[in-house]
Amino acid sequence: MSQGARKTIGQVVGVVGLAAAVALFLSVAAVRHGFFDLKVYYGALTWWVHDGGEIYDFLKPGTQYGFTYPPFAALVMLPMAYLPWSAAIAVSVAASVVVTAVLFWWLVDPISRRSGWTRWFALAVALCLAAAYEPMRETVNFGQVNMLLLFLVAVDLLRLLPAGNRWAGVGIGLATAIKLTPGIFIVYLLVTRRWRAAVTSMAAAAGVTLLAAALFPDAAREFWTEALWNTGRVGELAFVSNQSLRGVVARLNPEHPSTLAWLALVLATLALWAWRSRAAVAAGDEATGLALTGAVMCLVSPVTWVHHLVWLLPALILLVDNGMNAPAGSRRRRLLLGAAIVGYGFLISRIVWAWEKDFTGLDGFLGSNTYVWISLALLAFLPIRRWGDDSRPIRRGGDDSRPSRRGGDAGGISRRSATSAGSAVESSGVPQLDEPDRRAPAGQGHRVGRPLTVR
Repeated sequence: MSQGARKTIGQVVGVVGLAAAVALFLSVAAVRHGFFDLKVYYGALTWWVHDGGEIYDFLKPGTQYGFTYPPFAALVMLPMAYLPWSAAIAVSVAASVVVTAVLFWWLVDPISRRSGWTRWFALAVALCLAAAYEPMRETVNFGQVNMLLLFLVAVDLLRLLPAGNRWAGVGIGLATAIKLTPGIFIVYLLVTRRWRAAVTSMAAAAGVTLLAAALFPDAAREFWTEALWNTGRVGELAFVSNQSLRGVVARLNPEHPSTLAWLALVLATLALWAWRSRAAVAAGDEATGLALTGAVMCLVSPVTWVHHLVWLLPALILLVDNGMNAPAGSRRRRLLLGAAIVGYGFLISRIVWAWEKDFTGLDGFLGSNTYVWISLALLAFLPIRRWGDDSRPIRRGGDDSRPSRRGGDAGGISRRSATSAGSAVESSGVPQLDEPDRRAPAGQGHRVGRPLTVR
């Protein structure tokens, strides 16, 4: 048997073994929510389409939970009202799995290529680990839309924006019109001076919102004047599942949470995010910009349920990417990979639920907010990679309205010639790569290649 065949067999056995271990873990640790949120969507749409009721008047029987998304989300989900319940479940699960696989392919593939791993093996391992990740399993078990929104944003930031595509921003606009919180990515485009993409995203969000209002004027009126401001529809702020800064403050004093303290924390967090995001884009590291903005969205949103923390997945993957890119055996590699393992370990553990009933005391403050601390650590310390050599200045404050004159490949990746790349690498003292050096000016986005310097 050839060495390649033995390697393939070993990888297959490894993936099967990991999948079995994850399945065993899920049988013990996973909470089965019976697609609770999907039932809310399904019930509200059925009530609206077939029973003649107003969609925002619907409450799931026995609960205070109703449809909380904007009218455009109702338009997107409208076909669900014509599906059997079992088919709605199948579509929900399949959609989350497919977009997760595509997103992971974009983020994990560079790690596999640089590390010499078989691509299918790296993707399979990543998907198995994602299945054990508490926010992911909660998203699937609730029937939530989190991964679909993350995918829409990632299409813009990882594929269209780096290519200078004129449609960059549409995905962010659609995600914002479906659920308001991804609107932070419009702010990200503004903060990092990608004016055209920012305008496109705002136009897309406004356009589809007006379309929904034209089609469903009563529903639009009720959402924007009443349902949006009815915070009782989303749940208790102090509930331990709320892993946002607002949740931290609310758990300190559930009866009278300090709005002033929360706003001060939000402003400080946004300042840190703006600084780091601009640095990431100036370095051409769009993937880290995506990861930082996902983390800050979870922190500053008034309500961030555990399943919303799928937005931390890009940051965890990039932490591994940075670790694998560090020299073998180096302290940096051990530190970054160790941080990824610890963060992932906590985020599969359900540790915050140990304080579900009583989050008082120092242990309650630290333990019940574990996922918030992880989000803060990722926002503050996730490395930013500089793509290309340091001998050439990187244009800052770029406007993506001008397409790159250097062209790009299928992924929108700008290239210099192999000759110039090789000479630049040699002059910087960095070992040559097995592919041309890839870099871009500020505003041209994440490059799927090997970062030559990390800061």
